[in-house]
Amino acid sequence: MAFGDSLTAGEGVDGNETYPALLAGRLGCRVINCGVSGELTAGGRRRLPAVLQEYRPDLVVLCHGGNDLLQRVDAREIAANLGSMIAMIKSRGADVLLVGVPEPRLIIKTAPFYRQLAKEYRIPCEARILEEVLSSPSLKGDPIHPNGKGNERLAGALADLIQRSQAR
Repeated sequence: MAFGDSLTAGEGVDGNETYPALLAGRLGCRVINCGVSGELTAGGRRRLPAVLQEYRPDLVVLCHGGNDLLQRVDAREIAANLGSMIAMIKSRGADVLLVGVPEPRLIIKTAPFYRQLAKEYRIPCEARILEEVLSSPSLKGDPIHPNGKGNERLAGALADLIQRSQAR
């Protein structure tokens, strides 16, 4: 299952060009797209229990926080919401893969709390691929969302990390 905001939902691309759809093709398994455009991490934290109950995933790719960063929500609040989601997912017996989201700055760098959360919860984190994608105009559909080629790069990096970490 892929859980997140517009980066997961696939803002600006067709359904078959979202990173969850492309990840499913790369892994040869079903990937449920549970992305909601415009959602903040507080909303994701509230929505997650019902989604976990409905789908009972083995693995959750968690890519959330971009809207919080754009709205300048305090980093401690974002990290607390993400930590709560990670703990919730793990308590249901699923593995978690965290995707680091860049801060909206001139030089695109992933917010440091993503790596800190991955270390704290001992989960894999892909912290560089969105930096790469969102730094390349040819991989973006607009200033903050990947296009189909960008999503293909994202799906490839996630598939590689899933296979390397031997996540379910």
